[in-house]
Amino acid sequence: MIYFDNNATTPIDPAVFEAMQPFLTTFYGNPSSLHRHGRVVKTAIEQARQQVGKLVNVEAEQVVFTSGGTEANNLCISAAVCSGKKHILMAATEHPSVIEQVRDLSTHGFMFDELSVDHDGVIFEDDLEASVRTETGLISIMHSNNETGVIQNISKLAEWANKKGIVFHTDAVQSVGKIAIDFNALKVNLMSLSGHKINAPKGIGAVIHDKKTSLSPLLHGGGQEKGLRPGTENVAAIVGFGKAAELAQQGLEQRSEHLVQLQATLEEGLRGVNGLTVVGANTDRLPNTSQILTENVDGEMLLMQLDQKGVAISSGSACSSNSKKSSAVLKAMGFSDALALSAIRVSLGHQNTQQEVLDFISALKSILNQST
Repeated sequence: MIYFDNNATTPIDPAVFEAMQPFLTTFYGNPSSLHRHGRVVKTAIEQARQQVGKLVNVEAEQVVFTSGGTEANNLCISAAVCSGKKHILMAATEHPSVIEQVRDLSTHGFMFDELSVDHDGVIFEDDLEASVRTETGLISIMHSNNETGVIQNISKLAEWANKKGIVFHTDAVQSVGKIAIDFNALKVNLMSLSGHKINAPKGIGAVIHDKKTSLSPLLHGGGQEKGLRPGTENVAAIVGFGKAAELAQQGLEQRSEHLVQLQATLEEGLRGVNGLTVVGANTDRLPNTSQILTENVDGEMLLMQLDQKGVAISSGSACSSNSKKSSAVLKAMGFSDALALSAIRVSLGHQNTQQEVLDFISALKSILNQST
């Protein structure tokens, strides 16, 4: 099976699994306990915190572990509650874990507006400035889109927000581990990360914060994670996340270059196919993500046909794959329902090979030729 669905999840790296194993068996203490068993696992958590922090160039104390990217996004959006202001701005192409949390707040007296994007999925900067009100307390714009891979100019947008005294959050779940991400250089106040996108296990993520922005806990209980995420820590997953972050940092340049080469082979191989469009081809994108639209083709049917040929891809976001509706991201970019429903997403991983890309191109062309 050729696995090209790495934006949905990645395989656990063997070194990550090896690092986790002792904390599933031998070192089973509660990190809040004061005895030796507890101290050992507490130390492991703090080491992982340093490893994750180093990946995005922050101090360990700026890392708050969560159960994943969804919880991280939800916790970051809580900054709106703490801001004392009742207006939120977000991109129309945000992940559902941002959109739905903002919509939930709107049932509690908050107002929100969605920022438009151009045909390549890039935020209209003038739209952002025009949409800000005196009561705007939070702006949330993802660093790179999970469906299209399109990268926003976050540092410029966040710098402008900072001057207005508005908290700025970015969902960097898809970017980290594929391209260099520096929290401070981006000038944001809050950032969301997820472990299973960088070859760590599912069920672990993190909020990166600037130490000055207030957050409102989603859960209430003990004082773990400085009271921002109470509950006994998922030690093995945290250790795995830390190891994966360390590996991602050490191999970032090599991984990124490998992905660039794979993506170039993929898109060059599809060039000239009748009615085929690569979304966001004219703007900055992640080096691993190619969203493909093909006229008069059903994306879900194409996905199943590729699966029969031993290729695993997706038709868009894994978090909304149960929906039969066309992608809200593509609709926000101005694509028709019919074309949006043709979408398939190829998301490459550093474990993938040039031969797998060539085999995929051959399989896709074969299916498309049969359907014409």
